[in-house]
Amino acid sequence: MRILAILFALTAASPVLAAPEGTPFFSLKNTDFIVLIAFILFIGVLVYFRVPSLIGGMLDKRADDIKAELDEARALREEAQIVLASYERKQKEVQEQADRIVEAAKEEAHLAAEAAKEDLKASIARRLAAAEDQIASAEDSAVKEVRDQAVDVAIKAARDIVAGQMTAAQGNALIDAAIKDVQEKMH
Repeated sequence: MRILAILFALTAASPVLAAPEGTPFFSLKNTDFIVLIAFILFIGVLVYFRVPSLIGGMLDKRADDIKAELDEARALREEAQIVLASYERKQKEVQEQADRIVEAAKEEAHLAAEAAKEDLKASIARRLAAAEDQIASAEDSAVKEVRDQAVDVAIKAARDIVAGQMTAAQGNALIDAAIKDVQEKMH
């Protein structure tokens, strides 16, 4: 490769018709020849100091650096994809958990509403029963009051009738009979 590059440089630098007419090509008065010698010496100095191998080494080093950077970039990209997949998976899990929480809350609310309905029904039933008991008690009280008044009226009427028809001896006999009846019931 180096030899081919040197031959190419020599043929490219050859003076075709650049020198004035009549001047021999291999003369120090021919500027084209001087330029050719300077170019060959320059190429020789570059080859002597191994500049092409240094340039090749630097280019190889640069290529290796670029390759290492590309490998690192690929590794970082793969790591980023793994982290992204992990975050997407976590996001999906969190979304599923949030959905489960919402469903549980809805179910709890539904159950609480049902329990509240049942409690309300039971409360209404208790209040109705209490009201019915109060009504029955009021009815019983009213009936008792009416009976008491009826008894009082009947007693007054009977007293008036008995007082008008009964004599003192008959009244004493009735009182003695009532006392005797009470004593029998107490013992």
